[in-house]
Amino acid sequence: MQVAKILRPSFIYNYLKLIRAINLFMVGLTQYVTALFLLSTNGDWSEILRDKNFFLMVSATVMITSAGYLINDYYDIKIDFVNKPDRVVVGKELRRRWVILGHTALNIAAIAIGFYISIPIGIIMFGAAFMLWLYSNQLKRLAFIGNFVVAILTGTTLILVAEYFHERAYIIACYAIFAAYITLIREIIKDTEDMKGDARFGCKTIPIVMGVAKTKWVIYAIMVAFEITVVILLWNMSVVLPVILGITLLLLGFGVQRADTVKQFHNLSTYCKIIMLLGVLSMIWI
Repeated sequence: MQVAKILRPSFIYNYLKLIRAINLFMVGLTQYVTALFLLSTNGDWSEILRDKNFFLMVSATVMITSAGYLINDYYDIKIDFVNKPDRVVVGKELRRRWVILGHTALNIAAIAIGFYISIPIGIIMFGAAFMLWLYSNQLKRLAFIGNFVVAILTGTTLILVAEYFHERAYIIACYAIFAAYITLIREIIKDTEDMKGDARFGCKTIPIVMGVAKTKWVIYAIMVAFEITVVILLWNMSVVLPVILGITLLLLGFGVQRADTVKQFHNLSTYCKIIMLLGVLSMIWI
C-alpha cells in the first residue's frame, strides 16, 4: 500500500517540487564542469566521466542539498502559507512524516557515501547536513547569520571537488568565493521577498531588522566587496571576467534600487541564479 503510494506520479511530482530538481541539476552540473574544465588539464574527460567514486560524491552532494530543501520546507510551513500559499506542498500535498523521512534517509545515504569515499569528505557531508538542519531550525531566522551559512555551504560544493581530487587549485577557490558572494546577495534578496511571512512568525532577518531601504545599502556594499575581491583574485589571470561581472552587478544594482514589490524582488532572485549559471559556464573558457 505504502509502496504503491510512493510510486504515484502525483507523489513523485510533489517530491520533485520540494527538492527543487532544477537547482539540484545545477549543483551536479557545477561539480562536473569544475572537474572537467578546471582540473582536467590534458583535455581527457574520459577518466573523470568514468570515475564512479566522483559520481557517488556528486550524488551525495545532491542528496544533502535535497535533504536541506526538505527540512527547510518542513519547518517553514506556516511562513510559506503566508508568503506563497499556492506553492505549499508540505502538509498539503505531502504529509509531514514523508518529508522528514525523506530528509533523514537522504542525509544518512549521503553521509555514508561520503565516508565510503574518504574520511574528510564524509566529515564535510556530515557537517553540511548538520548545518542545513540548524539553518532551517534556527539560523535562517537570524539577521545575516543564516544568509552567511548558506553562502559558505554553496561555496563548499566546489571545495569538495578540490578535496576529492586532492587538488588545491587556486581557481577553484576563486569560483567558490564567487558562488558564496552571489548566494549571499540572493539570500538577502529572498529575505526581502519573504518579509511578510517572516515578520509574522518572529524572524529577525536583515530586511525586518533594518528595513528595506537599509537592506538595499547592505546589498550594494556586498556587491562592491564582491567586485573588489574578484578583481584582486583574478588580477593576473583575466581582465574580461571582472569587467563582465561588474556589468552584471551594475544591472543587479539598478534592479535592487527600483525594486519595491514581492514580484520585483523575486525577479532579482532569479537574476542572481542566472549570474550563477553564467559563472559556471565561464569555467569553460578559463
